Amino acid sequence: MVFLIIIIASFLLQMVLPWWVIILISFATCGIIGKTGKISFWQPFLAILLLWIGMALFKSLPNNNILATRVAEMLSVKQWPIVLAVTGILGGLVAGICGYCGYQFRKNMINTKTTN
Repeated sequence: MVFLIIIIASFLLQMVLPWWVIILISFATCGIIGKTGKISFWQPFLAILLLWIGMALFKSLPNNNILATRVAEMLSVKQWPIVLAVTGILGGLVAGICGYCGYQFRKNMINTKTTN
């Protein structure tokens, strides 16, 4: 459930908002419905990894990867798939860490309410 909500919300909101909206989506989603720490890290990680790689391929393949190849050359990398993989992994890490933080925030708020 976390995976689907994050991938759909990120896909729709990234059309009109900056890339960092994934931070808010992952934090809020895992803060509300994240069941465990593992789920709260891995589900956002995989959702954004697949979304960003899929969108990059969707935009890059029709033009024969011209821009991706030039970016790879600019970064002194020989092949554009490496840039694609690094982009997906970085986005996934950002989303995963924020999802885990959201889960821990909720857990901490629940513990704070029960101790007072």
